[in-house]
Amino acid sequence: MSFLSSSSAPFPRKRFVYVKPIQTGFPDDSDSRFVYRKFSEFFTYKPLPFSVFVSNSVLKASSPAANAVLRNGMAGGSLRTEAFGAEVVEKGGNIGGGIENVHWYEERKMRGSESNETELFPPSQIVCKTMYAWKEAVSPHLAAEREEAMVGDSEVLHMLKRCLGNGLIGASCNTEELEVMCVIETAGGVASPGPSGSLQCDLYRPFRLPAILVGDGRLGGISGTISAYESLKLRGYDVAAVIFEDHGLVNEVPLLSYFRNRVPVFVLPSIPTDMSDDLMSWFDKSQMIFTSLKEIMLSDFRKRMQRLHDMPKKACDIIWWPFTQHKLVPEEKVTVIDSRCGENFAVNKSCNWISQQFDACASWWTQGPDANLQAEISVQEFVLCINAHGYISFLLTLGGFGIALDSMTLGNDIYFIIRFSGDITKGWASRVYFSDNGSTAVEIALKMAFRKFLSDNKVLLDLVNADVNGRSMDLKVLALRGSYHGDTLGAMEAQAPSPYTGFLQQPWYRGRGHFLDPPTVSMSDDIWEVALPQKMQSGKSGLECLLIQGAGGMQMIDPLYQRILVRECKYRKIPVIFDEVFTGFWRLGREIFMQSAAEMLYCQPDIACFAKLMTGGIIPLAVTLASDAVFEAFTGDSKLKALLHGHSYSAHAMGCAAAVKSVKWFKDSNTNMNLISETRLLQELWDAALVSQISLLPAVHRVVALGTLCAIELLAEGSNAGYASMYASSLLKNLLEDGIYMRPLGNVIYMMCGPCTSPDICRSLLEKVYDRIQEFGLQKDESAVFAA
Repeated sequence: MSFLSSSSAPFPRKRFVYVKPIQTGFPDDSDSRFVYRKFSEFFTYKPLPFSVFVSNSVLKASSPAANAVLRNGMAGGSLRTEAFGAEVVEKGGNIGGGIENVHWYEERKMRGSESNETELFPPSQIVCKTMYAWKEAVSPHLAAEREEAMVGDSEVLHMLKRCLGNGLIGASCNTEELEVMCVIETAGGVASPGPSGSLQCDLYRPFRLPAILVGDGRLGGISGTISAYESLKLRGYDVAAVIFEDHGLVNEVPLLSYFRNRVPVFVLPSIPTDMSDDLMSWFDKSQMIFTSLKEIMLSDFRKRMQRLHDMPKKACDIIWWPFTQHKLVPEEKVTVIDSRCGENFAVNKSCNWISQQFDACASWWTQGPDANLQAEISVQEFVLCINAHGYISFLLTLGGFGIALDSMTLGNDIYFIIRFSGDITKGWASRVYFSDNGSTAVEIALKMAFRKFLSDNKVLLDLVNADVNGRSMDLKVLALRGSYHGDTLGAMEAQAPSPYTGFLQQPWYRGRGHFLDPPTVSMSDDIWEVALPQKMQSGKSGLECLLIQGAGGMQMIDPLYQRILVRECKYRKIPVIFDEVFTGFWRLGREIFMQSAAEMLYCQPDIACFAKLMTGGIIPLAVTLASDAVFEAFTGDSKLKALLHGHSYSAHAMGCAAAVKSVKWFKDSNTNMNLISETRLLQELWDAALVSQISLLPAVHRVVALGTLCAIELLAEGSNAGYASMYASSLLKNLLEDGIYMRPLGNVIYMMCGPCTSPDICRSLLEKVYDRIQEFGLQKDESAVFAA
């Protein structure tokens, strides 16, 4: 009533949508019908000047609930009566077994006090809906189980999205005739289970709708209200207001103190025991409160939408994105992300509509957690902003680990990092060195390797005795061409010349190494091929264990070549570093960590680097693992012989806590359904037949599919090929419309899921990519014919 009666000049009519996704105790208890009837009664008691069309519907119900409706004569026919001066129509649907399509519906037209037969505009609307209903008045998960009418989370979310979309019909960007307000009421408390058993605060999290928290004004209500509030905030909800019934205990005073006036608290009058007037007097007394609540809700919504609307310009004006030519990023190409849940971004689209997009680049290869793991680690994500090339500016807080831990430093202090370190030093590695990102982990690894080389070649003692500050030899690395180890100066020196190391990027670059051209492996025209460098003869082979260069274009390196290279280096006492920053932790389909890539290459390194997926992409943390022999190269009587390297937040508690949780989550078959029983392998995530079909497309040069990665190189020549290419721009734009967010490497596009991602999701992504590449190839062929 408050929403409909408020003046809004541009909108001559309004629509208020009330949705009750989950209802138990039905049909005796129906919140949507309560809203429907009470509005009608209050309209009769205090009519508005204009007419209002009111409707209520129930979409699906368990068999017991549907049969109860049928027995009560509420369904299975049509009834027209006059009630409160309103026309009533009741219609019923078909009844079956399990969850049934009930489609029970009723409607009324309430004539306004100043309305007439020739009203200029259609009437405003109150639309009430119950999505799913069960008969027994118990928690939804119990009702669903007892009535054998289970509903999955995805079904609830899909239905809710449809209901919200239908509610917005007529309120498109191109019309100013209708203002819409949608309210969703959950069932029970914030942490009450839904039909599947998921907590409702987790069930509805993908939408991240602003919340009105109905608190408790009774004894003990302060604690319960604060707990519910914190549960919502830890999951990233914006709580617009708290409201509760007055029980004479003045609970609002300590609540306002706790919220520090950040969240308004409203107190409704006590509900009278005498209901003889059907709460009309109570509604009348509460009208001012509901009006204030409505104003806050609308104000918060407008501020949020304005903030999201302004974000592209602010981002272009303020943020310096990495790997981005800003002249190629106009404001309209900036993607504004409201939040993230699981593997999906909630992206702000036109018309103030938030849509879901799959994060196919795994947020720069870091992401792995599903929504459940994110909730376990209690991460709150605020507004993010991503440019067209996929780089994010964001604010994170990691709940539960910040108190009393943030002041700790590693130094000589020992705390629960031992719990993490103990797990990761099994096998060949005996020591773990903590840092904060992959590039610094590689820097540390290089220092370790140089010292180990000097020690093994018996020159260290002479060097130390001569001059500890001297520079008596020029040490170089042996590395693979196309490799990429980060953007710090030392890590760049260990890379072959590339777009990342040119003079404009790194004027100090010398390329201190010998860089080898390795054989690569990929699928082309449904055949796995080994592409050999020009100095070798060409050939073909079927392979099982493949390792990948990421930024170099998602190239698979022949594992046999790498195994022989490692063997020869060890024979010559050259320390071996495995850079597993990208490929570690299940990224390639197996638990590459404690044994590093040793299980895939059948050899062991001296040093290995891990980051990215190690914490599930929740918070930065990196480690450099080393063998005991490497560690011993730094032991001695002088501090000058120690590894004089460190970071301000080495082994910070929040990162270690997130890593412990992520590592356990991914290798537990109870939380990662993709694990093959009694192995440390993932089942095939990318459908082999579809991958094969994609490789056969004329527009595709090669395909690489392994573990959580599926990369596709488009057939391109000249300036259309390589890292700087914009060749795939139109393809990526179309995929974005399909709900897939990609970040290309020139003419190489790729999708990256998490270790827990369902193969069904991966198949759906592949199908969309196949269709779009096929369409892309036809367009390119037509353009070529036209040019000819």
